[in-house]
Amino acid sequence: MGPASRVRLHDLARRPDGAEWIVGRRETRTSVAVPETAITVIRLLERGLSVGPTQERVLAETGEELDVAEFVRDLIGLGFVAEAAGLPVAAEPVRPPTMPRLRPEHMRFLLSPLLPLLPAALVVAALVALVRHPELAPAYRSLLWSDRGRVVILSGAAVGWSILLLHELAHLAVARAAGVPGRVGFGTRLQFLVAQTDISGIELAPRRHRLTAYLAGVAVNLAVAATAFLLLLVMAPGSAPHRLLAATVLWALLPLTFQLMVFMRTDVYFVLQDLTGCRNLYGDGRAHARHMAGRLLRRRTPDTDPTRALPPAERRAVRVYSVIQVVGTTICLAGLALYTLPADLRLILTAVTGLRTARTGLDLADALLTLGSLLTVHVLWFTTRRRDRRRRRS
Repeated sequence: MGPASRVRLHDLARRPDGAEWIVGRRETRTSVAVPETAITVIRLLERGLSVGPTQERVLAETGEELDVAEFVRDLIGLGFVAEAAGLPVAAEPVRPPTMPRLRPEHMRFLLSPLLPLLPAALVVAALVALVRHPELAPAYRSLLWSDRGRVVILSGAAVGWSILLLHELAHLAVARAAGVPGRVGFGTRLQFLVAQTDISGIELAPRRHRLTAYLAGVAVNLAVAATAFLLLLVMAPGSAPHRLLAATVLWALLPLTFQLMVFMRTDVYFVLQDLTGCRNLYGDGRAHARHMAGRLLRRRTPDTDPTRALPPAERRAVRVYSVIQVVGTTICLAGLALYTLPADLRLILTAVTGLRTARTGLDLADALLTLGSLLTVHVLWFTTRRRDRRRRRS
């Protein structure tokens, strides 16, 4: 690439982040941290200056001698360049977002600073009602709201999946309001199969918008739980609607316990990462944990702790998080080995036995439902895990 070469950049968003800047493309959900000088280069290239004059201008304005041609090659590798020297640059196809007809202007109201007051008011009202009517507090038995097991399972699945869909759509809608495409799909967290919304480009938005996007799903769950609890006040105690609403409160609240598992990349994890000012809390924490494990096991590891290159405040946060990461992961995997897998195996064997000994159609349906549900979850987990690993390698 010669001094007279011109480049045309894609539409790049940017925001200051301490001494650096975050710059990236929202449609590809790709961003990178760069110094102030890099932003100066990008601005000059966007004005139409060629490589040579850009390098001269940067030297005159900042006193730094930057290889602009090499910098442009880095931008091409990131997918930030549309044309170089008049020729289009080959790029990977952009994955289509979920619900592409949902435009940012349609959802802009979700970024209002007043909107969080709505779920907050519902939660406060529900807490006041709980204090005045503690007898309405749902217990674990509330989940068994019907005497018919099939009704409990099917209603739990219907209500639970509906709340989950609203949870993910909340992430998507707030991200779309901030100009981030977003994509809903499946993912894995250790042994868990989860629904997730990829809003990676949200790091280019202001902090208030980022936190709103991260917490939108939690707000939906709390609002559903609070609304269901308030409706208990007007329902006849013991009636089927009353029992179903009590179960709905728990179906909305129980998934929030998963969000508190910040040793995985949950919604609350991203809030924690943002508030601590860490760029990659999960990855840096894992690297530090591996380094410390290597030292304890006296294996050959790099002499330098990978966190030493981080700023002091970020380094402290990463080191504390790495302890949480190790302890939480250990407990989760121990629970998988001691409880989840034995229980699943027992259920599968019981279902297989039920297929052979079923005397009625209902017995057969129970066995098929149990076996089909378990196998579907495990197959989805395996295929999703393998897909994600392939994408990381590519």
